[in-house]
Amino acid sequence: MTEQQAIYQEVSALLTKLFEIDPDDIKPEARLYEDLELDSIDAVDMIVQLQKKTGKKIKPEEFKAVRTVQDVVDAVEHLLREA
Repeated sequence: MTEQQAIYQEVSALLTKLFEIDPDDIKPEARLYEDLELDSIDAVDMIVQLQKKTGKKIKPEEFKAVRTVQDVVDAVEHLLREA
């Protein structure tokens, strides 16, 4: 399993647990706001959880461009690489 696959599984599990999203709806191209119906408060909750998981500080501006599940995975992978 690649690091990106591991991150994807972690993000999927987080979306399912935090927001009760059906795992079948979570796909790399799924849009967070339109397809998964998250709002800005949900996005903040997700960032907080990702910070706990990674132990890294996530700057909100880094997540402004995030639109899809894959964008979240890419952002987390980038964060982990910076370490």
